[in-house]
Amino acid sequence: MEFSDNYITFRPIGIIHSPFKNPKGTPLQSAAASGKKATVEVFPEFGTGLTDIEEFSHIILLYYFHLAISPKMKVIPYLDTKPHGVFTTRVPARPNPIGMSVVRLVSRNENILSIDGCDILDQTPLLDIKPFVPKYNLGVQDLEVIQIGWVARVISNLTNISDDSRFSIQK
Repeated sequence: MEFSDNYITFRPIGIIHSPFKNPKGTPLQSAAASGKKATVEVFPEFGTGLTDIEEFSHIILLYYFHLAISPKMKVIPYLDTKPHGVFTTRVPARPNPIGMSVVRLVSRNENILSIDGCDILDQTPLLDIKPFVPKYNLGVQDLEVIQIGWVARVISNLTNISDDSRFSIQK
């Protein structure tokens, strides 16, 4: 990683191989991608970092939205018809196009991870992997006070929601 003049340069640690070759039709969020399997190829020089990962049922993948259009500060997200600030959405057209998905780890074979719940495009550069530990992300005491803003009005059914390509460069 490099940092200079307000820019940070990251080096991918791997690549995600998924059945989704184009943004259109890709599930929105891993919660809408049950049964969508993929593999995560961690480059060999980072393979030792996977030691003990199979002890976790779920992992967090951080990746680069390599096909995202230029950032916009106000967007109309997939689930709504009204504009919202980009930081209140999960659209890929962001100042730093970093994606995050919590997926189920199915298996590990050396430096290849098989996952389920994939909502990521094929050939997406992988930036990092973290174990998903619910108590680290959300304390039980927070469950009663969670507010999810405008999403509460539109979240009724994620299972049929997919990308319509409005925030992606067309290949």
